[in-house]
Amino acid sequence: MKKVLVIGGGGMLGQKLAHRIVTEMELGHDAQITLFDLCFPDNGIDVTRVHGDISHSDKAKELAAQRYDVIFHLAAIVSGHAEIDFPLGWDVNLMATWELLNALKAEHEASKGTYRPKMVFASSIAVFGAPFPEKIGDDFLCAPLTSYGSQKAASELMVSDFSRKGYIDGISLRLPTLCVRPGKANAAASSFFSGIIREPLNGKEAELPVVDTVRHWHASPRAAAAFLTHAANLDTQLLNGRRALNMPGVSCTVAEQIEALRNVAGQEAVNLIKSVPNPAVDEIVKGWPRDFKPDRALGLGFKAETNFEEIIRVYLEDDFQH
Repeated sequence: MKKVLVIGGGGMLGQKLAHRIVTEMELGHDAQITLFDLCFPDNGIDVTRVHGDISHSDKAKELAAQRYDVIFHLAAIVSGHAEIDFPLGWDVNLMATWELLNALKAEHEASKGTYRPKMVFASSIAVFGAPFPEKIGDDFLCAPLTSYGSQKAASELMVSDFSRKGYIDGISLRLPTLCVRPGKANAAASSFFSGIIREPLNGKEAELPVVDTVRHWHASPRAAAAFLTHAANLDTQLLNGRRALNMPGVSCTVAEQIEALRNVAGQEAVNLIKSVPNPAVDEIVKGWPRDFKPDRALGLGFKAETNFEEIIRVYLEDDFQH
């Protein structure tokens, strides 16, 4: 029986991942799943739920002591929040990862080297900063321009180094912006990318804080959950020591997003999008990547949508509740 831990399992992606593991059985027919988070939505997924704060070192030690076979580390303070609350961003997005890795190292040493869990870390394309090439390739340097991006980049390096030493078998996935996110908007600076689609589909007005020429890199939550399970089953020897991967996605402008919405839901939905410029959001977003050439990930079997209209239709199939 494979023991699986999802840190940040109460969040949107953690819930998508748990549902995929249970229904698709990609980690085995008898995977034992534990979700760890501050709180959880009320749904019917048959898993173990553990409440706690991963930024507390005693919790990291408690989780490591269970010696899970596969650990998905999804917990994070989102981009806009990490920018506003500098200490909290570093405490949760970096120091909690440090505490977890050290706790896993201690278990590895206590087992005399027999315990070495697979760890899949949810990183972000925010590890890259401008100026960008037309398409970011697999060799482009990490030079983040936000606190969130810096925290993710530093965590990637730690995952890589603890793997090199043999304490864990880690891989970091640089996720695109996930769109269309269900539920209410969060504090991420990128939340408007989902909002301008989700709210009009639900008959509500949505604010657009940037100009419609802004280009960005997207994938659906369904695709992201598939990235994570694929990574958990991947032979990391194929990475040749480079344990961070740029995930595939769809590059499009906000105008192209809106056109896809028009194709799916008509002009009436588009009319609900209102331009409300926000210089703070604009400043963050203009330092983000716009397009990628993720050859390594594609060669290793990772897959995403091919156009934004497909992303909208995934939302309608998986999450739409009018």
